[in-house]
Amino acid sequence: MSGRLPLFDNAALRSAETRAATRLGDNFVLMQRAGLAAWHCVLAHWPQAQRLVVVCGPGNNGGDGHVLARHAREAGRPVRVLRLPGHEPRGDVAIRAEREYREAGGGIGTFAGALGEADLVVDALFGIGLKRAPDGGAAALVSAINDAALPVLALDAPSGVDADSGCVPGVAVRATRTLQFIGAHAGLATGQALEHVGARELATLGIDDDILPPGEAIAEALDARALAGFLRPRGRNSHKGESGRVLCVGGDHGKGGAVLLCAGAALRAGAGLVDVATRAAHISALLARQPEAMAHAMESARELAGLHAAADVVAVGPGLGQDAWGSELFAALVDGDAPLVIDADALNLLAAAPRTLRVDTVLTPHPGEAARLLSTSTVDVQGDRRAAAAALCERYGCVVVLKGAGTVVAAPGRRPRIIDAGNPGMAVGGMGDVLTGVIAALRAQGLDAFDAACCGALLHGAAGDAAARDGGERGLLPSDLFAPLRRLANP
Repeated sequence: MSGRLPLFDNAALRSAETRAATRLGDNFVLMQRAGLAAWHCVLAHWPQAQRLVVVCGPGNNGGDGHVLARHAREAGRPVRVLRLPGHEPRGDVAIRAEREYREAGGGIGTFAGALGEADLVVDALFGIGLKRAPDGGAAALVSAINDAALPVLALDAPSGVDADSGCVPGVAVRATRTLQFIGAHAGLATGQALEHVGARELATLGIDDDILPPGEAIAEALDARALAGFLRPRGRNSHKGESGRVLCVGGDHGKGGAVLLCAGAALRAGAGLVDVATRAAHISALLARQPEAMAHAMESARELAGLHAAADVVAVGPGLGQDAWGSELFAALVDGDAPLVIDADALNLLAAAPRTLRVDTVLTPHPGEAARLLSTSTVDVQGDRRAAAAALCERYGCVVVLKGAGTVVAAPGRRPRIIDAGNPGMAVGGMGDVLTGVIAALRAQGLDAFDAACCGALLHGAAGDAAARDGGERGLLPSDLFAPLRRLANP
């Protein structure tokens, strides 16, 4: 298992569907396969569900729902198909699917404000066919699905979610599980979509690999299994110099914890040597907490030159501040020879004076910082996270890690990767400082900037998941990641 999943846009998936239908000689064959796969999904995950409500729209997504409903009826399950007034099937295959369901004895009701009694709801309303907010009766029906507090299986995409961008422009179905067909949707792996998709599953419908070649993917999802592809065992005669020297710069007055977390993460992620340049007031506390780090009092940029020259990678920004001290240190580093990982206050300093950076620089903004870097709004960034990451790459000419649910890692000329790891418990101050240290450590150990960013974000998210499994999401601390970081960095 590689832990890598190609992600596609709607255009590629529609083209693949057309090619598959041509090869099979009948468009209805794919619909039959999709409906049967959906029925098998019901049996696998809700075998106890006896009463099904299948909400069908007028298009092929509704046709898939009718095929599922027919299989459920033939299996002896009470099933009701609901649709909106005027939403009769359109197109030959959708009409045929409804006809076969009726011929099997199935009935169709019109939604009148309530779903009725059910153990499971199947959302076959719009799938990927709707890119705007549902309105009128459709919005009322989606709200009724959500208000029913029942498990929901969404077919291909939850209705109301844009499967290309992940944007949710209005009300949208909150699914328990989403069964995608043929290929996985890029938009369902990040951002607002993750509030709606539930668990994601893929049914390829038995189409040949050449129908949807991985080369047509617009992104790639990585889960924890992919770590082994980045991280190799060390040689028996390794020494600390081979694992790289990281310089962590930050920790203005009152912010010493941020740079301490960054340094601790760099050590746990395998850096051979870690220097910390910070305010003199933080040195004692830093050494008491992290004696493995080499702490240096830094009151001006002049004192930074020797450390900067010795570093393989510089992590700058955690607790740096945006006053004269932080601004002076950042200015001294941004034109240097050592590769940079830029986070937190250093990102805000960059946003205030945008410039093209070295291609091997790594930026690690959260959505608010990304909005400042792009002179736009957080809403716009979250509305299409892949597009925002691409825009950051274009503006700054380097690698970008757009943090958040479904972290997006992008680089000039590279296919973006979306991180399928992490959890809501990681939404706490200091988590980004840990990520910065992890990426810097991996860069120092020889990974190129893009792979270090991808592996670092994945390692960070997987460590957060492991820590959450140990004690829960609420109350999760950045330092809780240190123990699982070490274990996961040695797959």
